Amino acid sequence: MRPTAPAPTVIRPSTGWLGLGVPELWAFRDLAYFLVWRDLKVRYKQTAFGAAWAVLQPVLLMVVFSAFLGRIAGIGASGVPYPLFALAGLVPWTLFSQSLNGAANSLVNNQNLISKVYFPRLLLPLSAVASFVVDFLIAAVVLLLAMLLFGWAPRSTFLLVPFLGLLAVFAALAVGVWLAAINVRYRDVKYAVPFLVQLWLFASPVAYSDALVPPQLRLVFSLNPMAGVIDAFRWATLGGSRPDGSILTSAIAIAVILLGGIAYFRRVERNFADTI
Repeated sequence: MRPTAPAPTVIRPSTGWLGLGVPELWAFRDLAYFLVWRDLKVRYKQTAFGAAWAVLQPVLLMVVFSAFLGRIAGIGASGVPYPLFALAGLVPWTLFSQSLNGAANSLVNNQNLISKVYFPRLLLPLSAVASFVVDFLIAAVVLLLAMLLFGWAPRSTFLLVPFLGLLAVFAALAVGVWLAAINVRYRDVKYAVPFLVQLWLFASPVAYSDALVPPQLRLVFSLNPMAGVIDAFRWATLGGSRPDGSILTSAIAIAVILLGGIAYFRRVERNFADTI
């Protein structure tokens, strides 16, 4: 008796605007793990400091902010040493900015892989963002050590740090999937993203307190997804007033941008291999 031939695998393009394709993403979880591990190894390969760059980037920016902005009265939170205030904002911001840049360029950087083999293209921005979570965890430990150095005892709300970091990851992914899909057709995105990140830094309460935002601009300011995340991160680590309204607004904005980005990504991904 002749053995039965295996059933052929039929690959069809995605249809419609909606559908995350979770079963397909789960089926390719081994590839996602490989992509994350590859990004981690390549990022610090042949570097003198290695993974220490995960610490140096927010710490060096904290030093710069403290030297040039720390002497301005009222720019930080009352009673909080400004270096600690700045570092608490830079830890989630560094996760967001690096993840956004990685997600935006994930498709273009893997164009040879896209044009030769099929897999869910959404894995590329997902894995690019996930690879920076390790850096964030290292930076969070450094923040904890800095708090102890300044005599700032951590509170029980410090346990919310991983969840707020996850919210920053979703914020980066929400914008990143839009930019990744657009970057396939218009390579201007590669040059626009660093400029966008710089503008976004000054539009977010990283180096200053949100109390400095004029009342007439507060509504527009609250639409910034990272504004609520950074405020909540500072509250979880350093204390102060609980930012219930801002974190809720940020979560809603992130959800809307993410759903729209995934819908657009799934709509145009069928043409990635031909366009890229």
